[in-house]
Amino acid sequence: MRIGIISPYSLTSPGGVQMQVLGLARALAASGHETRVLAPCDGAPPQTGVTPLGASIPTFTNGSVAPIAPDFACTLRTVRALRDEQFDVLHLHEPLCPGPTQTALFLGSTPTVGTWHAAGGSLAYLVPGTRWLATRIDIRAAVSTDAAEMARDGVGGDYELVFNGVELDRFDEVAPMRSPAPTIAYIGRHEPRKGLTVLLEAMSRLPEGVRLWVMSRGPQTEELQRRYQRDTRIEWLGRVSETEKLARIKGADVFCVPSLRGESFGVVLIEAMAARTPVVASDLPGYRNVVRIGDEAELVAPGDPAALAAALLRLLRRPDRAADFVAAGRQRAEQLSMARLAEIYLDMYGRAIARRRAS
Repeated sequence: MRIGIISPYSLTSPGGVQMQVLGLARALAASGHETRVLAPCDGAPPQTGVTPLGASIPTFTNGSVAPIAPDFACTLRTVRALRDEQFDVLHLHEPLCPGPTQTALFLGSTPTVGTWHAAGGSLAYLVPGTRWLATRIDIRAAVSTDAAEMARDGVGGDYELVFNGVELDRFDEVAPMRSPAPTIAYIGRHEPRKGLTVLLEAMSRLPEGVRLWVMSRGPQTEELQRRYQRDTRIEWLGRVSETEKLARIKGADVFCVPSLRGESFGVVLIEAMAARTPVVASDLPGYRNVVRIGDEAELVAPGDPAALAAALLRLLRRPDRAADFVAAGRQRAEQLSMARLAEIYLDMYGRAIARRRAS
């Protein structure tokens, strides 16, 4: 079938939804389906098969900044692209986010699957007409129970639970970037809810020889760099390429995810598990969607630097414990592969098309 995937977020800005959109498009194309992604782009599209819809406007939401494009120029580009492409089915990620996903719902002429990713509440649901827009989606999916509950509270309806997928082969192909010293890796936007401050405080409780790779940037970057400038163990890498990100995750001794709240599904946990790197993360409901049994990663109370430091040190000093997490984590990552997710969505696409024809 001819599949159109729409992201409301700029594909040239790092983000979990963007990575899911691009990875799913690659998996669907590999399975023989003609797939195209429509999304804002602040620069050149990150891969082939992408129709850029213009630049994004940074917008504060859910304790973070979303690179969305709710402007009229993006609306016109979306209408033109949908008219020209003639998709058999549309897959809208965060379908009620202002921008191209809402535009596609207003047009409403193509069978549609919608996936909700966010949890923690959204002001978008207070906008008049939002509930009506949601009725134009043939099949609704959510990546977690938290995301489904938020959508249900906002616009009602029933939601099929899916998961966020990981492309296992990308981690298998990249060579690890090793460090001579025991090293912890962190990647995430530098903002309060991601908990980087907690990790940096935990570093003061760890031995002198332990190093920390801090990837990405955010509104807290300059402040945190000034505060911890004397700690030479911390390497501020800024935004890195996708290849370098994978290589550093794979080469680290421990991967740390210290978020405080607002996480629907731990995509970054799955990436570390796919890279065969042991994980220490905050004990949040969204991360419990990934760490089901408890032996795939070590979860600690969010916002507790002492508990975080103790968990990190246990893995650094206990290679046998780390190896157990690696084995269980890789097995969990294989259960959440992007190829398997693509098969689940293909079934939804077929049902959406059949439902629209029947109506």
